[in-house]
Amino acid sequence: MQLKELVEFMARALVDDSEHVEVREIEGEQSSVIELRVAREDLGKVIGKQGRTARAMRTILSAASTKLRKRAVLDIIE
Repeated sequence: MQLKELVEFMARALVDDSEHVEVREIEGEQSSVIELRVAREDLGKVIGKQGRTARAMRTILSAASTKLRKRAVLDIIE
C-alpha cells in the first residue's frame, strides 16, 4: 500500500462525507508531502481534540514511510 492510499484510507474511515476526501502526493527525491483535504464540517474529526487524531495519523504515516526508506509529511488543508 502506498502512502497516499494509506492516508486516504484513514481519512475516509474518520469522516462522515467520504466523497469529499482528496489526497494529493508531491514527491521529491528523499521525501514526499501528502496533502489531505476534507469537507469543512469534517475537519474537526480529522484533526481531533488538541490535534491528537492528526498526530496519530502522522505517526502512522511516519512509520510506514520509514519502512519504505522515505520521509513523508502530512499537511491537512482547509
